[in-house]
Amino acid sequence: MNGQTALTGTWVNSEQIIELIDDPSNKPKVFEYNLEVVFEDEHIAVINKPPGITVSGNSFKTIFNALPFNLKESTEADKLFKPTPVHRLDNQTSGILLVAKTKTAQIELGNQFRNKTIQKKYCAIVVGKVAKNSTINTPIENKIAETSFEIIEVVKSLKYNELSFLKVSPKTGRTHQIRIHLASIFHPILGDKLYGNAEKIHKGKGLFLAATEITFLHPKTTTTINFKIAIPNKFNSLLIREKRRWNSYNN
Repeated sequence: MNGQTALTGTWVNSEQIIELIDDPSNKPKVFEYNLEVVFEDEHIAVINKPPGITVSGNSFKTIFNALPFNLKESTEADKLFKPTPVHRLDNQTSGILLVAKTKTAQIELGNQFRNKTIQKKYCAIVVGKVAKNSTINTPIENKIAETSFEIIEVVKSLKYNELSFLKVSPKTGRTHQIRIHLASIFHPILGDKLYGNAEKIHKGKGLFLAATEITFLHPKTTTTINFKIAIPNKFNSLLIREKRRWNSYNN
């Protein structure tokens, strides 16, 4: 503050000059964990988050702490101390995660999320036969929430009677929104221990929800960018196995 080291109790007044100085001895925590990098430049990165790992938090083993191990350091003047995810995916949800490498990118992408101009698409397998494509507008914690979905396939299942494979498009980003909304119409996501039926948990396979596509404006060039990844193998494997078991039992 005005060239002097400030203390936590130092009052800030108008006309003062405040400088934030990086301490070179303060090295970022690095979790040496390999991630699939879908795209990277000096400003942003897109990774394919595996299920079963938290994006950020108090734990050391997070995506946030693994990013420096997987991404190149930005050469931009406003580079962040550590690459930072600009949105969340639940621990058990896999798929596309957008990361900022500079302060400009962090602010710009944050604005796009707030303005709801970033489009995300997920794939999900839910319990039961979903009758028709629909949009759910049920508020979550008294906040507006909207989720649209379309049916890709419905398969017969010995254990679940029927399973529906959906493409899901959330228009808002409430915590656990897709999971809450699909459970609210009595079609919980397969493997959802929080909102699903405990008797119908597919043990050992996790949650069948993955973020597979994102569209946004590049924070530096403002061009529209779209990234799409393949549906996780466990989705197709499960559907094929359930169809095979049903056909074997009924023939």
